[in-house]
Amino acid sequence: MSTDAPEELFSEDDGVLYAEQIVPQHGILGFTLRELLIVIAWALMLVVSFFPLYAELGAGSIWNQGISWLLPVGLPTAAAFLLVLRRFSPEGIRRVGSLGVDQFASVAFAVAAVYWADRTWAMLSAVLLPGDHVFSWVVIAELVLALALVLLTVFAPFIPGIRDDFRGRLITLAHRNANPARPVAPHTRPEPAAVAAAPVAPGDDEPADRTRANAITLDDDDDDEADAVIAELLDDVDFDEVTHEREEPAASISLTDHAAGGEPGSSPQLDDDYVPGYARTATDQSDAPEPEQLQPFWALAPTERDVFDERGEPLFRIGPDAWALVIEDRGGAYVVRHDDGRIGFLHDIADITKG
Repeated sequence: MSTDAPEELFSEDDGVLYAEQIVPQHGILGFTLRELLIVIAWALMLVVSFFPLYAELGAGSIWNQGISWLLPVGLPTAAAFLLVLRRFSPEGIRRVGSLGVDQFASVAFAVAAVYWADRTWAMLSAVLLPGDHVFSWVVIAELVLALALVLLTVFAPFIPGIRDDFRGRLITLAHRNANPARPVAPHTRPEPAAVAAAPVAPGDDEPADRTRANAITLDDDDDDEADAVIAELLDDVDFDEVTHEREEPAASISLTDHAAGGEPGSSPQLDDDYVPGYARTATDQSDAPEPEQLQPFWALAPTERDVFDERGEPLFRIGPDAWALVIEDRGGAYVVRHDDGRIGFLHDIADITKG
C-alpha cells in the first residue's frame, strides 16, 4: 500500500485536516529531507565557529569575544534543537512565545545571516583601504551556511522537493497572541452635563433672576458693566409701580392652544400619530436596525464530531443526542464548552443546527 499523499491534500484550497487524514512523509533517519539538511548545515556552522576569526592577527574564535556568539551561533543552535526535539517528542515544546517552531527557526537563522553579512561587509571594506589586508575564511563560511539555513526555512515553501513539509499538516487555530489585533477607536471625553436652573418655589420672595444677579462677582474695574447686566436682568421682572411688589404673570397658554390661535380650551383635534415639531428628528431612529450582538448559542450536530484542543488533539465529542453550547463563533470554527467545563474547537461546522 502506497503512503504517497494525494494531490488534493496539497492544494491551496484544502480544508481542515483531522488526525486520521494526515499522511506520513517519507524521511531519512526519522527526519524529512529539509530537516536533515538543516541539521547538517547547523552542525557545520557550529564546528566552524570554533576556528579563529582572524588567525593572522592572533584573534580567537567568536566564543572568546564575550557574548558575541549569542546571535550568530546561539540562536541557530536553539532553533536546531527545537526542530530535533519536535521529532522525538511531538508533545514537547511546540511554540516559542506566539511563534511556531518553524517560524522561530526562520527568525533565528535570518538574524544569524544578518550578523555574518555585517562582519563580511566590514572585512571587505577593509580590503579597499591601503595597508595590510586581513581575510577570514571563517566569516565567509559562516555567511554561506547561514544563507543556506535561511533558504531552508524562510524560502522553503517555494522550493520544489522540500515545500511538502508545509503541506498536508494538521490545521489548528492560531495562538491568541498571533490573532489579528483589535481595532483602535479614538478616546473621546464625556461631554459635561448641562446644569438645569433651579425653579422658584411658590411663595419665594426672591425671584431666580435676582438670585442670578446677586451671584455675580463684581470687580472694582467692571462696575459699569456689572450695573448694565443687573439692570438688564431686573427689566425682565414686572413690579407694581405703587406697591413695588412683583406681579404674577398671566396664566400660561399650552402649546396646542397657542397653535389654535391663543384661546384657552380651543385645542385642535390631532391625529393619533401626530408628533410635535420639537420632538421630530432628521432621521427616524426607530427604523434603524440594531447591531447584531455576538452571544453564545446552542448547536446540534447531525453526526458525531470531535472537538479538539489547541494542539489539535481530540478533547471530547458532540453529536445529535444533545445540544452543545457554543461560546464563540470564529468564522471557520466554533469554540464549544462541555458540560464539565472543558473548552475546545469544533472545526467541522457543516450542517450545524443553531438553537
